[in-house]
Formats: sequence, structure tokens, C-alpha cells
Amino acid sequence: MKRKEGDKSMKKGSESHGVESTQQSQIVLYALSTCVWCRKTKKLLDSLGVKYRLVEVDLLDGVELEHAEDEVRKHNPMQTFPTLVINSEKSIAGYNEDEIRKAFTHG
Repeated sequence: MKRKEGDKSMKKGSESHGVESTQQSQIVLYALSTCVWCRKTKKLLDSLGVKYRLVEVDLLDGVELEHAEDEVRKHNPMQTFPTLVINSEKSIAGYNEDEIRKAFTHG
């Protein structure tokens, strides 16, 4: 589904979610707006109280789309969705509940 021209309610496929964290980590979830596994990943991150930036790649165009595709490719050469990037170092490709919980649960 494409964003309608002039639709100001969508932020070109990118928005912030979650609660403020005392940690200075940068979490980016690259997803597709129609992807069931992407929605499950968002729901899991929300339930864990993780602050993250959501980039719905299929809602982007032009330079923003190219940049998002380059970032996904850099962290996940297969370019599958969802792709979760943590501090530009670690990435989790696909919906892997155990790995996501482990990455954000201390103790």
C-alpha cells in the first residue's frame, strides 16, 4: 500500500516507538507495513518497553528508500523482513522471539 500524496498523517514510513531508556542505544526496526512477522516483532518490542525507530521500507520512496535498502543490506544481506538493528552492530533477521528477548532482557 502506497502513501497517498499530501497525507501528512504518515511520517514517510519512519516513526519512534517505546519508552525512554536510560541507555543510549539506537534500535532500528526495518519492516514492511503488510508483514505479519514485522507486526509481531513490533508488538514484542513494545511489550518489552524497548525504545526503537520503526522504518516501514515499503512506504518509503526515492532517496529514503535507497538509504533504507542499503542499511538493511548492510546488516542482513538476504534483505528479509523484519530486520532489527541494535547499535549498528548486532542485527536480528526475521522474527526470533528468544533472541529478541535475550537482547533486551537483563539478568
